[in-house]
Amino acid sequence: MKLAVLASVVVGAAAFAPNSISRQGTALNMAKDIKPKLQYVPCISTDDLPGPGKATSGVAGGLAICIAVDENGSLYALGDKCPPINQPLSFGKVANGCIQDPVLGTKFDLKTGQVPAGQWCTSPIGKLLGGLFEPSGVPTYPVKTKGNVVEVQVDVNYKAAFESQYWSGILDAQGKSNGKYY
Repeated sequence: MKLAVLASVVVGAAAFAPNSISRQGTALNMAKDIKPKLQYVPCISTDDLPGPGKATSGVAGGLAICIAVDENGSLYALGDKCPPINQPLSFGKVANGCIQDPVLGTKFDLKTGQVPAGQWCTSPIGKLLGGLFEPSGVPTYPVKTKGNVVEVQVDVNYKAAFESQYWSGILDAQGKSNGKYY
């Protein structure tokens, strides 16, 4: 009986003793930095292109993309999340080199994605909300047609790079990213 108690004490103490063994082979700490890789990827069919002065939405490389057609028929690709409240930019109207957010009234330059001076949140509801946020633009992407497909150049590794850092951060907050607890 004394031997069983002694064995239990030794095993219990060993369980809480400092351990120099680290887990080098977890999937999270083996992940390398994921480098950006720009590549043209299919977004929408040319049959789905809107008429001049309109826009539509698509997905390229896991990103929501707004495909806008100006009055001359030129194509532009922008991020489809309209700041500051992230409604789809593809619902906007295209005119004079800009696309206008239909809800808040913000205009975004088709070539740069930036907000021209004095064009941030110009609608009545936009004036209420716009004062709470600094003006910010939307990303723009190179776009081309290839056969019957509209292709947009995006970082095809963007989603994987984001998720690798995301999961590490989530698990690290729980104390598990390197296989140890705090």
